[in-house]
Amino acid sequence: MVRAATGVWILLGVLWFANLPLRPLFDPDEARYAEIPREMAASGDWVTPTLNGLKYFEKPPLQYWATAALYSGFGVHDWTARLWAAALAFLCIPLTFAFAARIGYSRDTALVAAALLAINPYFALGGQLNLLDQGLTFFLSAAVFSFVLAQREHLDPRRTRNWMLVTWASLALAVLSKGIVTLVIAGATLFAYMVVTRNFSPLRRLQFKFGVPLFLAIAMPWFWIVQSRNPEFFQFFFIHEHFARFLTTVSAHVEPVWYFIPILLVALLPLIGNFRRWTLGNIEGERTPGEFRPELFLLIWCAVVMVLFSLSQSKLASYVMPMMPPLAVVLARVTWSQTNAFSRAKWIAVGFILVVAAGVVSASWLREPSISTSTITWAALVAAGAAMYLALERGRQQNSMANRWMSLAAVSIMGYQLLAMCYAAAFPARSATGLASEFVKAIPAETNLYSVGQYRHSLSFYLRRPLIVYDYVGELAFGMQQARVSPAARNREQFLEHWQNETSAIAFIDPAVYKTLLAAGMPGRVIARDARSVVVARS
Repeated sequence: MVRAATGVWILLGVLWFANLPLRPLFDPDEARYAEIPREMAASGDWVTPTLNGLKYFEKPPLQYWATAALYSGFGVHDWTARLWAAALAFLCIPLTFAFAARIGYSRDTALVAAALLAINPYFALGGQLNLLDQGLTFFLSAAVFSFVLAQREHLDPRRTRNWMLVTWASLALAVLSKGIVTLVIAGATLFAYMVVTRNFSPLRRLQFKFGVPLFLAIAMPWFWIVQSRNPEFFQFFFIHEHFARFLTTVSAHVEPVWYFIPILLVALLPLIGNFRRWTLGNIEGERTPGEFRPELFLLIWCAVVMVLFSLSQSKLASYVMPMMPPLAVVLARVTWSQTNAFSRAKWIAVGFILVVAAGVVSASWLREPSISTSTITWAALVAAGAAMYLALERGRQQNSMANRWMSLAAVSIMGYQLLAMCYAAAFPARSATGLASEFVKAIPAETNLYSVGQYRHSLSFYLRRPLIVYDYVGELAFGMQQARVSPAARNREQFLEHWQNETSAIAFIDPAVYKTLLAAGMPGRVIARDARSVVVARS
């Protein structure tokens, strides 16, 4: 039994990490969070993050540190770039299982909780990307789960203290992953729970005496040091990146208040046919009056995450990922109790994967007059895997239902991995690896590299060098300001003037911008191109 259980987790892990070295890093987010730690490891400055050689203070450094350490130990690769994010996302699955079992769920119900997270399309796809939200999700889940355990262990002061110390440490690591939004979510959830239940006893078990010093010891040193070296840090990180982004439209990611509702529906899609059973009574089951209510607390946590980010003026799809592990626990018992829940989830999960594969192929065909062989191959593997699973599943109906749920989890993970490969093949211009690989080894160190009308993060990463940026500001604005680089001095006219005097240079230019530069007499020869860049050399 133990060997079989271990084998299941190993299988899930192998499937989860299978494509880390196979898929190129997408622009902008994946490549950005690969390039910043690359520059950190190359410069040796682990305090002040930079992007393209410019100060970059939008996010805290925990993931940068971890990835830079991986680069130092194993080299700069696609898989080392996304290993930290992918690993923490995967660990949310066994963490969900362990927590559900710890609060009294049967082993089978706890396995269903883990499976619900694995078959969640939003989590399974998002968990494969090189983003910061996986780290935030893992550490916030660890914090909320350990807090619940601390409240349930209130009769044993030692256990309560230990679990609360885990909570405080996890909150500190979450702050170092994404910022002070961590404390807002945690504080708002605790306050709302106490108001709803009219029970303020959790305040007595927060272990402020030991927890706050532990939190500060983990979270504060970097903030203190980076501020001492960069006086401009406080205003940009706390005022601009937190309060201004939440309260104003200063960010480019402005979306309607209902933006996360379709995302939540996609996340719940495999279970949506059973929603009529999702009542608080069915979710909680039997409970003892006066005792801490784990499921209610987790539901409030999910609601706080959803409402908080819905009210924010800045929205990205990955923001609501921290609600997914608690939501899997909340729905585990009611899902396990329904005899038809697995059959519905199986058909919806497999059907959704097939529909997405067809959609990727169709979108590729609409964009280009032909579909690449690799795109067809990956889509065919998706279809073959789905067909094989459905055929095998017909003969496994005598197996335990928990094992069938875990098999569906494995197939879902495999399906989404194949979909990621299919997408990468269908839209190669989402990464500059193809351009960079054509001539990166042939570029002399003294050759100047320009980026005009654009900044593709993956170019810096794959070329292993920063670029001289013209006619573009974007998220580099703050760094340019600190480096005293005036956008007016970096317009396309200034670039053309510098380019005329170059004897050894390569420029990566937005196609529309290149047309205007060519009309203005830009010299040089085109040595490569893709859908997003024209590469011009001057020698």
